[in-house]
Amino acid sequence: MNTESPMTVSLFEPSERLDGRVAVIAGGTGAIGMACAQRLARLGARCVLLYRQTGDADAKAASLPGSGHYALRAEVSDSASLQAAAAAVGAKLPAVHILINSAGHTQPVPAADLDALSDELIDEMMRVNFRGVVATIRAFAPLLKASGDGLIVNISSIAGFTGVGSNLAYVAAKAGVDVVGDALARALAPAVRVLTVSPGVIDTGFVPGRGADFNAKAAASLPLRRVGTADDVAAAVQACATTLRYATGTRIVVDGGRHL
Repeated sequence: MNTESPMTVSLFEPSERLDGRVAVIAGGTGAIGMACAQRLARLGARCVLLYRQTGDADAKAASLPGSGHYALRAEVSDSASLQAAAAAVGAKLPAVHILINSAGHTQPVPAADLDALSDELIDEMMRVNFRGVVATIRAFAPLLKASGDGLIVNISSIAGFTGVGSNLAYVAAKAGVDVVGDALARALAPAVRVLTVSPGVIDTGFVPGRGADFNAKAAASLPLRRVGTADDVAAAVQACATTLRYATGTRIVVDGGRHL
């Protein structure tokens, strides 16, 4: 690991810039991950995009504002892969200041269709959407602690507290992420803050089969009369890193009022 001196413990004052800070983004080449990277990079952060599938990850990292960004292959359901990624980051950088957990996937299954909610689907939902978050935090916790001013932002879902989502196993996984995030906020303080951002319907194509028709119907039912964008979620993440610095162990809901 790089032996440069870590930052001293923060007093958690609001900040307008992220110069000198390193952000690791799991699911970094997805819609929400890239939107977060764009915002943080514009404020001076150096971004490391963790990605699962080969493709245009390097090009996406190179497209970010500023310099020093790069992509690194890691599978959130493979702890050894995450540990290797953390070691690779630690070999280049003295600390990580921000970890965003935005990796995951789902499959629509009506809540009443228990036969379609197979054991295999339940295991897959928990493996990626819950265990993957915990494993990513576990791998990068030493680097976050080394910063003296770390931040973990878990991208959850309002499904975790409304019970309404793409399938019941996804709902359970997100509820688990919420509760574990609260527990870790206490366990990792004061060196690391932990916050949860809970989106509602977001126009990213994340849920297979939900397109323009679904979004239009959902928008009509929302108090704010539109579905969210990846940048709406990223704006909340940016706030966690800048203006909401005297906050930990809580949830920021970004859903246009869908949960009401």
